[in-house]
Amino acid sequence: MQTHSDNRQIPQATCLIIEDSPLDQQMMTRVIGRSQGKMQIRVAGTLQSARATLLAHDISLILLDNNLPDGIGANFALELAADQRLASIPVILVSDWPTPFMWEKAASAGVRYVVNKAEFGVRYVEQALGQGIRRAVHAS
Repeated sequence: MQTHSDNRQIPQATCLIIEDSPLDQQMMTRVIGRSQGKMQIRVAGTLQSARATLLAHDISLILLDNNLPDGIGANFALELAADQRLASIPVILVSDWPTPFMWEKAASAGVRYVVNKAEFGVRYVEQALGQGIRRAVHAS
């Protein structure tokens, strides 16, 4: 948390990266680092560890891979959408090969963007954070 001189604490935004590939975790971390709003980053390599992180921390943005060791990211996005406490967190599904089936689930879950990893960049982060609770799926 950041602190002002009057000792009031301002909560810092936190991005949860749910990705099992260390290389892709680094790429997403670099993109977050280039965004305008400085964010803390938490990384989960599985959906199980992501659930634990979501219980323990306030998360401002989720970057979600679709293929994880313990499940499918698009299914997890549906799980998030069904939870009142988590439904308003913007989700960006970042996948190697977005499929029509993934797009359908993402749209049902209110995922902000479905983006190919090669196309993922700062603009998606900034646009997702700037949209408030309105969700939309965007083609890349």
